This record gives sequence, structure tokens and C-alpha cells, in this order.
Amino acid sequence: MSDSDHQTPTELTTGSSSSPSLPLLVILALTGFAANSLLCRVALRQPGTIDPVSFTTIRLASGAMVLGMLAGVGGSRKTSRGNWLSAMALFAYAIAFSIAYLRLTAGTGALLLFGVVQLTMLTAGLLAGERPGVLQWLGVIVAFSGLVVLAWRGVSAPDPFAAMLMSIAGVSWGWYSLQGRGSRNPLSDTAGNFARSLPFTVAATLMSIPSARISLQGATLAIASGALASGIGYSLWYAALPRLTATRASILQLAVPLIAAAGGVLFLGEHPAPRLLIAAVAILAGVGLAIRRR
Repeated sequence: MSDSDHQTPTELTTGSSSSPSLPLLVILALTGFAANSLLCRVALRQPGTIDPVSFTTIRLASGAMVLGMLAGVGGSRKTSRGNWLSAMALFAYAIAFSIAYLRLTAGTGALLLFGVVQLTMLTAGLLAGERPGVLQWLGVIVAFSGLVVLAWRGVSAPDPFAAMLMSIAGVSWGWYSLQGRGSRNPLSDTAGNFARSLPFTVAATLMSIPSARISLQGATLAIASGALASGIGYSLWYAALPRLTATRASILQLAVPLIAAAGGVLFLGEHPAPRLLIAAVAILAGVGLAIRRR
């Protein structure tokens, strides 16, 4: 990891001639992450549309189906197909994410999620020997201050139980991203991880049958989340991860809450609280500092 860190001045502006542009991969993947927050929030904010466990099951199943077909078309069946540890982290993230969004707005949920993701991946990077520069550390401090503003006690602070669940989702997603940095076939590994997560979703579904509810609208939103935002978005993220240090990967993901918050205002009619706007400005400034060229 430390060797790749010395190459970071250009890692977000160039790519090899045989692979897609790294900035394009990152932008598309982060947009997919934000779309997940919006789709999940739309599906769960109206009682009777769909329950969080059913949403997670349909999301992961549809993602596995689409990714399996794409991997087959791409001739990736004989290569690595993910692993059970990553699949378990994927499921833990997805189920905690869905339940938490019963009580969180799209922007607040995304901000909590990727704030914890940042802490998880930064800690792992430091333990692995990465040494961020001064600007990166300054960016981390500024961005993290946005999370502190959001979580500060007050009338509009997030629901404690929902915040705890989203924190669990953040740790799980951070771990999943770290596992992806060693992937040599992103599409095949993402497909394998989605397929391996299905036994966990089946078990969760069986335990929640009494409270299950699925409408056509809810199922459609879950399929869109799984097949498009999750399946394709995650494979793009896995493709970008090997070319990023854990430090930069964690900081870049903090741009997701800004996209989700903007989408919540534009498409869901959410009104951003002052604390969310302050946090968004801090995060944007922090990300800019952290990825600035030396």
C-alpha cells in the first residue's frame, strides 16, 4: 500500500491505456452509491410500500442476477468469484442500511454511512503502513468535523437507533471496500459476492415473514437499487479500488452524502437542516484538500 501512496499525485487524473479512466469510474460509482440512498429512502418512507428486509432481499437478488449475466457475457466465470467474508459484509451493510432508512433522510443517512466508512478505511490504511500527507490529514479533519456537526446533540440530530444501524452499515461497507482492493476481476468478484449473500437474505426473510409487505412500487425500487445502483455501481467501484490507496478511497466516498442530499432536495422534497448544509460544506472542502495534487 505504501508504494502506491507515492504515486497518488496523478492517480485521480490518469489511467492506463488498457483500462477505463479512473475519474470516470469513481464518479459513476459514487453516483450509484448516492442513488441507493435515494431509492431506499423513497421505498421505505411510505408505510405499506415495502419492508426493509424484503427490500434488501430483492435488491441483492436482482443485483446477483444482473451481475451473473454480465460476468457470463464477459467470460469471467472461470476466474475469482468473490468470497464468503466479503459476501457477509455486503449483507450486513445492506440490511442495516435498509432498516436505518426507516428513520433517516437520504442525506443524513448517507452522511452517517460514509463518515463511518472513512474512519474504518483510514484506520485500516494506517495499520497497513499508509502515511497520508499533511493535506490529506487536514482534509480528513475538515471532513470529519462535518460528521461531528451532524451528530451534535439537538432537535434535528439523527435517531440514535437508526444512527447505530447506519454505523454498522458503514463499518461493513468499509471492510467490503478494503477486500475489493485486491480484486483482479471486479465484475466477477462483485457477482460472486452478491450471489454468496443470498443465503443470508433468505434466512432474514424467513425470520421476518410476519411483518413482510411488498407492493409493485416497492419491488420496482428495490430492483432498480440492486440491478443498477448496486450491481453496476459496485462493480465499477471494485474496478477503481485497486488503483486507489485505502486513504483516498475512504475520503472520496465522503462526496456521496452531498450527491444524496442534493438528490433528496431535488427529487424527494426534503428540506436540508442547517446542520446538514454546514456538514456538507465541510465534507466537500475536506475531500478537495485530501485529493489535491502535491
